[in-house]
Amino acid sequence: MSVRVQELLDTFAVPGANAAELLCDRHPATDTAFTVIAADLEFKDISYGELRQKSTQFAAALRDLGVKRGDHIATLMAKSAELVIALLGIWRLGAVNVPLFTAFAHDAIEFRLQASGASLVITDSDQRNKLLPPGEVPTDASRPVVVARGEAFGYDHAFTEMVSGTGAFTGSGSTRETGRASQEESHDVESVAVGGDGSLVQLFTSGTTGSPKGVSIPLNAVASFVGYHRFGLDVRDDDVFWNVADPGWAYGLYFALLAPMAAGHRSLLLSAGFSPELMWSVLEKFEVSNFAAAPTVYRSLRAGSTPERSHLLRRASSAGEPLTPDVIAWGRDAFGVEVRDHYGQTELGMVAGNAWAEGLRQELRPGSMGEALPGWSVNVLGDDSAELAADGEPGRIAINVKKSPFMWFTGYVQAPEKTAERFSADGTWYLTGDAGRRDGDGYIYFSARDDDVVIMAGYRIGPFDVESVLATHQAVSEVAVIGAPDEIRGEVLEAFVVLVNPAQASDLLAKELQQLVKTGFAAHAYPRRIHFVDQLPKTPSGKVQRFILRQQRAAMSESVATQNVAADNG
Repeated sequence: MSVRVQELLDTFAVPGANAAELLCDRHPATDTAFTVIAADLEFKDISYGELRQKSTQFAAALRDLGVKRGDHIATLMAKSAELVIALLGIWRLGAVNVPLFTAFAHDAIEFRLQASGASLVITDSDQRNKLLPPGEVPTDASRPVVVARGEAFGYDHAFTEMVSGTGAFTGSGSTRETGRASQEESHDVESVAVGGDGSLVQLFTSGTTGSPKGVSIPLNAVASFVGYHRFGLDVRDDDVFWNVADPGWAYGLYFALLAPMAAGHRSLLLSAGFSPELMWSVLEKFEVSNFAAAPTVYRSLRAGSTPERSHLLRRASSAGEPLTPDVIAWGRDAFGVEVRDHYGQTELGMVAGNAWAEGLRQELRPGSMGEALPGWSVNVLGDDSAELAADGEPGRIAINVKKSPFMWFTGYVQAPEKTAERFSADGTWYLTGDAGRRDGDGYIYFSARDDDVVIMAGYRIGPFDVESVLATHQAVSEVAVIGAPDEIRGEVLEAFVVLVNPAQASDLLAKELQQLVKTGFAAHAYPRRIHFVDQLPKTPSGKVQRFILRQQRAAMSESVATQNVAADNG
């Protein structure tokens, strides 16, 4: 495997590496890159030749708007052909993409735009209103906006006109259309080779305190993404591959878009909202053979499954949150294949797992997230030292930087103090912030975050982000947010709120606070329950002790848990 790891590094981590060439142009023009599926199961195949033509035209139009190498260009877009074309157009110019999750509200979006210095935003028309505070309208002084999948208005630019005015991609009917094989360029745009160290993307990851931190993803990181695509997921040339994760987050961006494009493999993009019934239909109609999703998706499929379902799954993989044994057992019955757990982070990609590839595949061990994947060295350190923990002893999951040729993360953007917290003093170890243990054979077992980040349905949510919004309400004196177990989502958020006037506590106020988070931060990140309390547990220095709140929440009886609590309206 070391030879294959080096081959990937020699492709993506060299000085002359060119993103557009490696992700698109080197592949046969007639090969299908993506199949974009609508809610009614109508679909359109997009070839690499079509992607090359359209993204080159789009790059020329962006260049005419003044976009150049190193500029940060944001995308607020759902899964679609337009999104892939936009990304390739950005990368052809050597510019940097800033992905924005479509569930974010205005304030969360504006923070990321300001923090990244984004000079232009490409957005779907149904997301356009989030780019300005409620009630405001675009002016000629506003940040330039390109509108896709709908009508542009005011001072906006139309995506369809920028890619030659032939109209947006839509479903092609009941028969599959292959993209044009044309290699001809309509505009003189030579793609920029940013090299392996050049940045492709700036993502943001949340923690327990302070603002979200910027993570710059260089082109050389794609080597590790393709490594996971091959070693962990075992995607083959004849697979129908479907990773359902949203490209506004790392797992979707890295492994539903970047890795398949880099490997030249066809990938499915479902351009519709989630429902178990629709997902079962896609698995069946498109004969998906290699499937990847968060445990929440598998639990939802289980709730919506029927005995009549047919499928052709060869591989099923899970990431984003710990995989519970019940899902593995159900997967064997429902799919005839076990769901295998994998582990990674925004700052790393995927580093460990129960790999599927021949020569790596081992028998599952209950509760284990697997072994280090090729190109990575994963271990468990003692709680208070840089020494390895003994087998079976709890400690801190860490990456040996010097023994991990795929390691690409060097630090958070303009955040040296936060970066220092991630590495051991001598720079040998990257500290994941996760706790776990290692058995005598090198298998790693996740136990918990060693901070208070909540992982809900595969999404990382920092309590600070939600607490900051809730604290703006005039009735709130103090607030703390924790994660609580949930049968479908794994974890959900619950808020403990101290009111200025305790007499104001009511279901109505609780629902008002929930709505405040939906509109002030993100639609998916609102607390499912609001607990009104007299005070919050704190250390002598005044820091909230969320672990005590978690203990209190676990000890609550059902009657106490629902007292003064808003019903789950999500």
